[in-house]
Amino acid sequence: MADPQDDDPLRPGGGGPPAPPGGHGTGRGAEVGLIWAQTLDGVIGADNDMPWRLPEDLEHFRATTLGHPVVMGRRTWDALPPRFRPLPGRRNIVVTRDPQWAADGAERAGSVGEALELAAGSPAPAAGQVWVIGGGQIYRAAMEYAVTLSVTEIDLSVAGDTYAPAPGPGWSVVEEQGWRPSTSGLRYRILRYERRRPGPNGGEAAQDVP
Repeated sequence: MADPQDDDPLRPGGGGPPAPPGGHGTGRGAEVGLIWAQTLDGVIGADNDMPWRLPEDLEHFRATTLGHPVVMGRRTWDALPPRFRPLPGRRNIVVTRDPQWAADGAERAGSVGEALELAAGSPAPAAGQVWVIGGGQIYRAAMEYAVTLSVTEIDLSVAGDTYAPAPGPGWSVVEEQGWRPSTSGLRYRILRYERRRPGPNGGEAAQDVP
């Protein structure tokens, strides 16, 4: 669902929710996840759109985020089809610097940190998981809070102007679905990453990969 660029990737004045022990999450026990689709080259958008059609990924996105708060930038909100704005069955929180911005069905946050704090205050059980859905700058700003990534990788190479954040060495693939054919003719697979937990001696705990 990522839109290429969004207008507020930063936490003004260093604000935002305090991280829990371990340095990740929202500080209220909610887990932060990022979800996106990308090409083999990491492209997530071109000209304010996704340069592919993958119905199965849209269904995966819906099944994963339904019932949970979603955080997005203003341009991602604007890119949603009007009939899906706000995304139904989810608390929609939009990050924008514009203090006058308002839209039916959405809540405004002035920073990614503020948005995650709002999301963590959602009624249970929705507050247990918060999903960040784009765009590119919002993903990068939210990575420090994230504990899980849901990545749909598409067997496709196209030109783009926005790229997914690259999971660093602190992340492990904990679930991997094999390549599958889409009704659109493309191949895709879904990967789930988790942030490595600190080990007992300050190192990283080993994780099994199925």
